[in-house]
Amino acid sequence: MLRLCATATAALGASASAALALESVSFGTNWEAQAEHGGFYQSVADGTFEECGLDVTIVPGGPQVNNRAQMLAGRMDFHMGGNMLQAFDAIEEDIPLVVVATAFQKSPQVIISHPGVADTWEELQELDTLLIGDGGYVSYYQWMMDVFDFTEEQRDPYTFSIAPFLANENIAMQGFLSSEPYAIQQEAGFEPNIFLLDEYGFGGYATTIEAMVETVEERPEVVECFVNGSILGWYNYLYGDNDAANEMIMADNEEMTQDRIDFAIEMMIEEGIVDSGDALEYGVGVITEEAVEDFFNTMVDAGVVNADVDWRASFTTEFVGDGLGMELRPD
Repeated sequence: MLRLCATATAALGASASAALALESVSFGTNWEAQAEHGGFYQSVADGTFEECGLDVTIVPGGPQVNNRAQMLAGRMDFHMGGNMLQAFDAIEEDIPLVVVATAFQKSPQVIISHPGVADTWEELQELDTLLIGDGGYVSYYQWMMDVFDFTEEQRDPYTFSIAPFLANENIAMQGFLSSEPYAIQQEAGFEPNIFLLDEYGFGGYATTIEAMVETVEERPEVVECFVNGSILGWYNYLYGDNDAANEMIMADNEEMTQDRIDFAIEMMIEEGIVDSGDALEYGVGVITEEAVEDFFNTMVDAGVVNADVDWRASFTTEFVGDGLGMELRPD
C-alpha cells in the first residue's frame, strides 16, 4: 500500500482537527460496485477516511436504486453523479445540490463498433443502427446529432445487453471504456473498435462527488475530509496496492471479477480518465470554471441545457485544486 506523504497527512490532519472523531457518513454510488469506484473503496479499505475523522459507508447503486433521491431526502451525505448535466438540472429545478469534486477528468463514455465495418468516426455515422440508452439519448446523443451527422432514425434503445451487437455486425452501441469492450472480448473473442467521446469533443467531468448546499455550508470540515480522502484514494488505488479495495468491490458486487477490475484499471490509466488534463497540474479531483463553462456551452448549443441556467452555482472549487497527493503519482 502507498503510504500517505507528509503533505497529504498534514492536509488530512487539518480536517481531522475540525471534524468529529469517526463521524459516520454515507456515500451513494450511481451503479453497482466496480473498479470505476475504486478510489472511494480504497480510502475505506486502507483507513484514509478514518485518518481525518470519518467512518464512511459506501452504498452501491444499481438499476433499481436511486441514491440521489436518498441524498435529497437527507438520508445520505454524498452522492456519485454521472456528469455535470445532472448538476445543471438540479440548478434549473431549484434543488440545492453542488458538485464538490470530480473523480474523472474525462468521461469514459464510448461508442463501440465491429472492426472492418465501421473503423472510423465517419463510417460510424453511416451505420443504420446505434444502440443508445435513454440517458445517453437525452445527453451525448443530442450532441452527436448536433455536431455530426448522426440522426434520430439511427438510434435504437440500448438494453444493457451486448447480445444484439454481437448478433449484427452492422450495429454499433454505447458503452463504458472499461466495461463493454472487455465483455465483448471475453464472449466473442475479438477486440471491437472503441470511440472515446472525449476525443471527439464531448468533454466534461464524470463520476462527480455531489453534496447538498446545506452540507457544504454547515459541515465544511466533513466535506473537506471526504474530498481529500477520495483524492488520496484514487492515487493509491491506481498506483499502489489496491487488493483490499478490490476485495470490497467484489464483496459488494458478486458478478465482479478480478480480471474485469484489472482491465478497467489498465484502461483508466492508459486513457487518463482520472489523472490527466488539469489534474496533472492541480491534482486529482480538480474542477475548473473554464472546463465547466466549456461543457455547459457545448450542451447549450446541442439543445440539452437551457442557456439561462446559472452553471456557476452547480459546483465549488473550494475543496480541490491544491495538489494534494500528487507526490503519490509515479515518476
